[in-house]
Amino acid sequence: MKTRAAGWQLFVFLAPAVLIYGAFSAWPLIDTLRLGLYTADEAGHTSFAGLANFRALLTDPQLSEAFRNAFGNNLRFFVIHMLVQNPVALLLAALLSLKGVRGAAVYRTVFFLPTLLSVVIIGFSWQLILSPLWGVAERALDLVGLKDSFQPWLGLEETALTTLALVSVWQFVGIPLMLIYAALIAIPEEIVEAATVEGAGPWRIFFELKLPLILPTLGLVTILTFIGNFNAFDLIYAVKGGLAGPNYSTDILGTLFYRTFFGYYVQPGNPPLGAALATLMFFVILAGVGVYLFAVQRRLRRFAL
Repeated sequence: MKTRAAGWQLFVFLAPAVLIYGAFSAWPLIDTLRLGLYTADEAGHTSFAGLANFRALLTDPQLSEAFRNAFGNNLRFFVIHMLVQNPVALLLAALLSLKGVRGAAVYRTVFFLPTLLSVVIIGFSWQLILSPLWGVAERALDLVGLKDSFQPWLGLEETALTTLALVSVWQFVGIPLMLIYAALIAIPEEIVEAATVEGAGPWRIFFELKLPLILPTLGLVTILTFIGNFNAFDLIYAVKGGLAGPNYSTDILGTLFYRTFFGYYVQPGNPPLGAALATLMFFVILAGVGVYLFAVQRRLRRFAL
């Protein structure tokens, strides 16, 4: 009786979450995968097309060029976050986790605050800051004698994506910072004190003791960065708009999906091609998650142990 009662209680408590997740996440995903296998005529009548939509995305001259460009830009966007955001977050978390840091709670709040702001506010604010007409960046560089180094970074093809990636780093560095910080303060103090008694200095304690213990957290931060970057859309759309050409330097998979789904490459009212692109994006993310789970996470856990 107790087991049966516990089963009913489990069902009652899980049912709302399962229904909401299934209705708003699982079912739309499954239906998107299904739509990717269909095509539609101008009248909106759908018919099964198999892999024709995927073949068009990968072989059609215009679409394949746009897809390769967007994928390459997205990969570059991710690499910039990996090389800048996560090391900065690790450094800040290491500093804030030290004993005796005054105002540590204030610093944590300040670093995390940009993640709570609207992306429209973030994009508009940085447009104002970097504007060559009325922005404060040029004047700030002039005050330190570096006025000649100022460029309209958001307007240049070769620097626009890097600039947007750095803005995104500034906005979201608080998330990996808090995750790494939580992992660092969870390390038992007895281990650190024992290493100190043995004569280990702060640098040696961090690199030979703390860093190996937080490797699983660093792996989690890496895969979250990968998923977030390959789902990126809002910041680039807010700053640069969604109608950039297929070769534009800030076109990533999210903006390409927007244009494809709403018919900038095909006849309006033909969403299955957009669904096919969304399916490809899903498999790209799934492949990254699979590599992390089956090749990286296990090794990180063994190394940490």
